[in-house]
Amino acid sequence: MPPSLARSAPTEAALNRPKPQPLAAIVRVLNARAHPSERKLEDEPIVVGAGAQASIVVADSKVSRAHVEFSLAPEGVVVRDLGSKNGTFYLGQRVEKMVLAPGSRVRIGDTDIAVDPDLESLSHSPEEAQYRGLYGASPAMRKLFGMLLRLEGALVSVLIEGESGVGKELIAQAIHQGSAVSQGPFIPLNCGAIPRELVLSELFGHKKGAFTGATENRVGAFEAAHNGTLFLDEIGELPLDVQPVLLRALESGEFRRVGETESRKVKVRTLAATNRDVDEEIRVGRFREDLFYRLAVVRLTVPSLRERPQDIELLAQLFAANFGHPPLPPHIIERLSVCTFPGNVRELRNAVQAYAALGDLPESLKSVDQLDAALRAFIDAGKPYQEQKEQLLHHFTRTYLELLLAKTSGNQSEAARISGLDRSYIGKLAQKLGVNKR
Repeated sequence: MPPSLARSAPTEAALNRPKPQPLAAIVRVLNARAHPSERKLEDEPIVVGAGAQASIVVADSKVSRAHVEFSLAPEGVVVRDLGSKNGTFYLGQRVEKMVLAPGSRVRIGDTDIAVDPDLESLSHSPEEAQYRGLYGASPAMRKLFGMLLRLEGALVSVLIEGESGVGKELIAQAIHQGSAVSQGPFIPLNCGAIPRELVLSELFGHKKGAFTGATENRVGAFEAAHNGTLFLDEIGELPLDVQPVLLRALESGEFRRVGETESRKVKVRTLAATNRDVDEEIRVGRFREDLFYRLAVVRLTVPSLRERPQDIELLAQLFAANFGHPPLPPHIIERLSVCTFPGNVRELRNAVQAYAALGDLPESLKSVDQLDAALRAFIDAGKPYQEQKEQLLHHFTRTYLELLLAKTSGNQSEAARISGLDRSYIGKLAQKLGVNKR
């Protein structure tokens, strides 16, 4: 079973849901007078032109009366030139008909048109108690599952964000399984686990003899994912010089194996994940903004386990059942429920596995549990931070010094060696805190 979220077979109701529609989009005129300036693209196509009968009327002498049409498709938005005089352009190239990823821009005459996803409608999706065998009782997970269900009608790029261990790859697998390309391959590639000199080869493949060690032709992840899903895990680790190469491949669907001169073309749905703060990475120049917008048509955040403690019991019991163990007793659930789980659901799963095998929780979990419980009992959120910090430091220093001098039988030289503190400082500290040095 995957290491991050509990899974079970999809319910009959989930399997019999009506087929969802593609994600709605917003067609918006950017730099010209237009009436209206934007429209929501749903069931009916939108025609943009200079004529009064157009859905969006643009004041541009270079735009034909019925210039271009936009309509929805699972892959994004279909743009179709309607036989205009001056053409429709995407990335500087004239196009007759193509599918645009939401977030793209096209140009007609002197007018730029934005085609963006309707994220407001996505955020208002009905909440679901589970999604394709993934379970969560918390409002945050129910909302996430509702968004995943709504995304089934779309093949847009999705960026999955969250801490290590929350289950980002499992979410990606569920998105793939619910998509129109579910019969195609799901190809994961961990960008943070590839040696820098092999990133291009792992992404796009290589020709025999392209570099030292290239003893045979190799298919890369991009090509292996043809007609399926490419999952780029830890995308924030991708070297900066590789990012524009990936961007071009994503926008055109074309790539070259390392060592080859001819381009190959594939059809791939892209999902990506990261535990980094991508906005900060962009700000400091470690991640390209244009690649981010191509990958993050939709952004999904998987909450940490400490943000949804009501999920702990549900997941723990599901993990126990998956290990063939009877239901966990109340005292174990109680102990698990007060843990913060810095390793998130992966750490919870490991704890349940240890209990199923040994009959007790791991020592590391119990020690963190005890410290966290003690801090929660001590801290009063209604009192000033600095005041409580000083009290906590005082108690820690006194207790540490008592235990240290007890261990060394009052030998301050040995205490100084163990603690890394100056011998004279230990004496003064013991006197100030009233700690018995013997």
